Amino acid sequence: MRFIPILLWLLAFTAYPADAASSPQLQSLEQQLGLILSGKQGDHGVAALDLNSKELVGVAADRPFPMASTVKIAIAANYLAEVDLGRRSMDDVIGGRRAGDLMDAMIVRSDNHATDLLLMNLGGPRAVQIWLEQRNIQGLRIDRTIAQLLAARRDLYDVRDSSTPRAMVELLARLDSGDLLRPWARQHLLSLMGRCITGKNRIRGMLPAGTMVENKTGTLNGLTTDVGIITLPDGRRVAVAFFARHGVDRPRTIAETARAVYDGFSGWLRKPFQSAPGPMTAAPAASY
Repeated sequence: MRFIPILLWLLAFTAYPADAASSPQLQSLEQQLGLILSGKQGDHGVAALDLNSKELVGVAADRPFPMASTVKIAIAANYLAEVDLGRRSMDDVIGGRRAGDLMDAMIVRSDNHATDLLLMNLGGPRAVQIWLEQRNIQGLRIDRTIAQLLAARRDLYDVRDSSTPRAMVELLARLDSGDLLRPWARQHLLSLMGRCITGKNRIRGMLPAGTMVENKTGTLNGLTTDVGIITLPDGRRVAVAFFARHGVDRPRTIAETARAVYDGFSGWLRKPFQSAPGPMTAAPAASY
């Protein structure tokens, strides 16, 4: 019966091709992720990038997925870059509300109307797309406002308003490094992400209590996403992107894969499919 674990391993990688991590420890992590996802319904993409070593773990990392509200990170970054250049201010009044308050509502509470007010003030989706392209951020595209996206017929394989997991973690890495924003703006955006109150049963759902997570969630009918940065116990930071399309109990799938990434990068995963030490907490009730 020893052939059964081998068969399961092969099936996992047929459905979810990994991206050949360079170190044996992270290869073990990719195997763990492939096994987790092979047992789930739906279509999933994962990327995790160590912001220090630049090692990347990916499962279907180059497959495009709808961003949903995770696009709000790019919109916030573009607006903050304009503030850096003196062309806009956090005290500007847009739609009767202060820009800083709109950004807070957009990132912390995922307010769609606040998002579209900031987006249109920047010049619309095309303007933000140009900003990304000028900074050589590839694999991520912005085509519609949130209102247009929600009003459109749902197609979770539409490449508009999509990102690959790899592109999302690369955007997060460049934000964290200060490459895209000055220190105050970088810290402001990460602080807002650290206060995100939506989707607590996703990335945060099974991580140890007190783990620092700076994230942004996204939700559409049939789609659940969560992207951000996890700080490990030794202070290292890992940019992560989780996309779950179709299937059931998508938040729990994200929570399980986030915990596997946390354990793997923390050095607790020593060989394929070894259980991590310590209990895994159950995910709390859904919060969107």
